[in-house]
Amino acid sequence: MEFEKTPEPRRPEPEGCLVVALRIPIRIVVLVLVVPVRMVWDALVVVGRFLYGTVLRPVGRALSWLGRAVFVRPFVALWRYVVVPVGKALGWLGHVLLVVPLRLLYMYVLAPVGHGLAWLARGVGAGLEGLYARVLAPIGRGIAWLLKGVGLLFAAAVAWLVRYLVVVPARWVYDWVLVPVGRAVAWFVGAVVTGIGVVLYWTARVLFVLPALALWRWVLAPVGRALAVVVREIGEALGHAWRIAGRISLAVGRALATLFRWVFVEPLRWVYRTVLTPVGHVVRDYVLRPSAEAVRGVGRVVRQALATARDTVRQARADFRRVLFGEPRQPVAVDRGEPSGRETRTLGSSTTALTKD
Repeated sequence: MEFEKTPEPRRPEPEGCLVVALRIPIRIVVLVLVVPVRMVWDALVVVGRFLYGTVLRPVGRALSWLGRAVFVRPFVALWRYVVVPVGKALGWLGHVLLVVPLRLLYMYVLAPVGHGLAWLARGVGAGLEGLYARVLAPIGRGIAWLLKGVGLLFAAAVAWLVRYLVVVPARWVYDWVLVPVGRAVAWFVGAVVTGIGVVLYWTARVLFVLPALALWRWVLAPVGRALAVVVREIGEALGHAWRIAGRISLAVGRALATLFRWVFVEPLRWVYRTVLTPVGHVVRDYVLRPSAEAVRGVGRVVRQALATARDTVRQARADFRRVLFGEPRQPVAVDRGEPSGRETRTLGSSTTALTKD
């Protein structure tokens, strides 16, 4: 048993002969108008990508590097080597000239004076608290009790007078005069407003609603349906034309790319492979390599000459020092009783003074 019914597929609405007659001319006209626009758009896209990859991106990187070199790095250096040291120096100077004297003034002047004033204020407050508790508070309680009794008597008298002089007459007037008059006035006003409302309703219905309903039903709705059909067909035609123009533009672009390849790229490639590459190999084998070998040989000769000159200068400097100061003192070898580095220790040998052979 199925609890939920599967929705039926929506059937396409039947199209009239007017729609079918307008569709093909509209699509042909739109295709003729859209193809040049699509080709120009694709050409602009290709040119934009080429300019972005070859001009805008390198120029942007150069401007970024120039901006960092001209603005960022000088400001960073100024901040790091001028502003920060000056700020630290000013902070230290402010600490020494302001913070330390103020701290000493607070610790050794203001704090003792404040403690003395606080002790004096506590003494005065204790005296005033005793005066309030023992003198002023009892007097105030007595005066308050007396005023409370007088106030209660006066309030009771005023309440009795207001009740029998104001409230009771006002209630009688409200019950027997104002309520009947108000009900009569409300019934009359309601009847008048109801009549005026009915008259205005039928007047507005006859003068505005019925003509507007007829205009909507017999004029605006048919014209709107026709415009909706035209707009829908134009939109669908634009979509089909844009897709078809894209394929046409792609085919034209591929044809132009193939033509450019066979006219320019392939001849240049053939010239590179058959002419420039052999010439380059010949230049490399018979010109560049011998030149490089000759340059390397000259470099080796120059390095050997420089090494020989350095050795000669070093030897002449040593001979001059020997003539002026004599032969240097040779270090005397001292026997420390330690084995040489070449001998190895074994279980039967020792290097200590007590077990040395």
